[in-house]
Parts: sequence; C-alpha cells; structure tokens
Amino acid sequence: MRQVLLAAALVLVSVPAHAEVFERSPGGFVIRRMADVEANIPNTWQELLQPADWWNAKHSYSGDAQNLSIDPRVGGCFCEVLPAEDGAARPRPRGGVEHMRIVYIEQNRALRMSGALGPLQAEALQGTLSIVLKPNETGGTRILWEYVVGGYMRQKPEQMAPLVDAMLGDQIGRLAARLNAPREGATVEHPATRPMLEGR
Repeated sequence: MRQVLLAAALVLVSVPAHAEVFERSPGGFVIRRMADVEANIPNTWQELLQPADWWNAKHSYSGDAQNLSIDPRVGGCFCEVLPAEDGAARPRPRGGVEHMRIVYIEQNRALRMSGALGPLQAEALQGTLSIVLKPNETGGTRILWEYVVGGYMRQKPEQMAPLVDAMLGDQIGRLAARLNAPREGATVEHPATRPMLEGR
C-alpha cells in the first residue's frame, strides 16, 4: 500500500518548465539537474547533509522529513526512521527505510549514493545519485545532480523517468530555496531548477 501511495505522490508532482530527462533507453534513464545558490560551498555542503531541513515529506515513507538523515561516511546510510504508532505503550521505532548508501564522499565537493528511490525500490533496479558542488560566477555554489537508473522495472522507463525527474527537481529546488533564504524563518519563493546541460 505504501508503494502505491508513493507512486501516486510522484504522479501528482507537475513536471517543471523546460525539464527534460537527459537520456533514456529501454534499460533505464539518466536525469540531470542544476541549481545555483548564494551560499558558499562549505555551507551548501553542510545543508546538503541535513535532508530533514529540505527534503519534501511527500516523498517519504513516514510523511515527516524530520525522520530522514544522512550518515556522511563511506557506507553511511541515507535512512528514514519509521516512528512508533501514536499511542504505543513503548514508543520505539516500528522500522526504517534505507533510501540510499554512500559509495563516495569528498567533503565540500562530491557525494555519491547508491539506491533506488521511492517506488523504484520495489523494482529490480540499481540507481546512482551523484551530487557535485562547484563555485559559480557570483561567488556562490553550483549544485549538480545526476541520477542514473538501470535494470528491470515493470513500468516503462518513458513513463517513470519524467516522474522521477519532477521529484528530484522538487528536492534540489527546496534545497536551493533554503540556501538562498535571507534570514532564518523567512518565506522564500521556490526557485526553478534547470536541467544540467553540462558535464560534471
């Protein structure tokens, strides 16, 4: 049931203007996204490692981004705690989810994680998300995301790829909005993100 709800949530996300899947084949797809932020690279890196601050809770199993965390080391988990049901006599977590696992990490530069996100987890797929930070022309940071997915899935890649692209575009947009916030608690318009048209 949870997988069905997550798939439905993906369908409800509108694809941003000018969004495109960089590459697609019968065996999988590649999604690239890019956003520029005003924050410097060290601050961007620190925020990137705090998904509870910016991940959209619609794309979680628990419905609460505060249950998400990244353990920033090789083998570390991008994981989610499934909290105890309300009213439980012994409030221990009822379970958890491994969204991705870190396979490469270089402080203030690159984070690479392996895993099939959301409803892709139920398929026979391998996914690799590479996130690279670079200085941009204005003294801030350019965030580059590339998600490569391959293997067997019951839905056609041409149907799934735009939905995953929209979800990832939403996440990087939320991260950018938080990093561009002028002060704590300020309301910031969700910025558009654009496809990543250049290499890493």
